[in-house]
This record gives sequence, structure tokens and C-alpha cells, in this order.
Amino acid sequence: MKENPEDTYKTIQRHSKGLYKDKGSKFIALAYPVTNEEEIKDLLAGLKKEYHDARHHCYVWVLGHDKALYRTNDDGEPSGTAGQPIYGQILSHDLCNILIVVVRYFGGTKLGVRGLINAYRQAAQEAIENNHIITRTIRKHYRLFFDYPAMNDIMRVMKAFDLPQERQDFGLRCSLDFSVRTSQSHAVIERLEAIPDVHITYLHTV
Repeated sequence: MKENPEDTYKTIQRHSKGLYKDKGSKFIALAYPVTNEEEIKDLLAGLKKEYHDARHHCYVWVLGHDKALYRTNDDGEPSGTAGQPIYGQILSHDLCNILIVVVRYFGGTKLGVRGLINAYRQAAQEAIENNHIITRTIRKHYRLFFDYPAMNDIMRVMKAFDLPQERQDFGLRCSLDFSVRTSQSHAVIERLEAIPDVHITYLHTV
């Protein structure tokens, strides 16, 4: 199946690290694929314990395929010298659902604004380049409610569009959860709505 740029996004595959050194200061970048703010909160708390002796824990996270939800944090560095360079690397690689934390150990010599911007940018860039960028599909998730006689018609639609089924309950009143890539959702829902006595509930988009 061909990729549709309207329903795909790029993220990183796994946890990775980057390292940049300048005038005794050490910048350790840690990149993680993430899906929600609670997960991010737990990761940040864990890293602050692990790197408790570091001077700064600067970070950026971006959530959602539209990149609308994000946060940058300079953690005491001069404004714009840490979070923005990290954020810039995330955007330049067109990534979302990602957290990058850059931990700084101060080496005793100030780097200046340009030096800091370069250090945080280079560390973040290395963490991304040490990872693998993957393309994921944006999928809409639905729940169907129907009577048993409609089963065959529904399964024909599932098979025709190769739709993953995530939960089934085939009792007196049947229900089934499935997901469909965004670009196909209109056609699938149209087919399902044509089946008598089928009720469709939208759940979420991921």
C-alpha cells in the first residue's frame, strides 16, 4: 500500500544517545519515542534521578502528528540557548511523538550564547542520527455494535480494506473494535453505514 503523506508521520524507533563536548562541558542528549505527557513526566523524573549531579536538564517534547502539542525548557540556561536549538533539530528532521533531554555537566568555562546554541543543537542532532527514523500511519479507531445476522457483511468490509480488529464480543448484541488509516476512513464508514442496524462509534485517532 502506498504511503499517503496526509495520514503518516515520522518518529524515532527507540531510545538513543548523543554526546557533545566543549571547553570541559559535557552535553549528553537522550532521545525517546513517546506517546503521552504522563510517559514524558515519568522519563523526566527518572533522568533527573539518574543524572542528579548535572547542572542542567534541558528538554523538548513534541506530541501529535500535527506537532501542535510541544514544550521547550531551558532549565536555567540563558533563554533560547537550549530548548530552541533542540526543538529546531526535531523540526528539521520532521519528527513528532519524541522527547529529547540534553543533560549538561558544566566544565568551568562559560561558552557564551553561540557556544551554548551550538552545543545543544549538536548533541540533539547526534541523538537523532544515532537512532532510526520510522514512518507510522495515523489511524482512526472505531467501535461497531450490530446484531449477529450482520456479521458476514461486516467481515467482508474488514477483509476488503484489510482492517485490524482490536476487540471482539460476539454475544446477543455483537461489538467489534477496529482501526483504519485516515485516508481510507470515509470509504470504510460509508460501506459500514450501508449495512442495516449497525451503529458506529468513533473512539480516537492515533
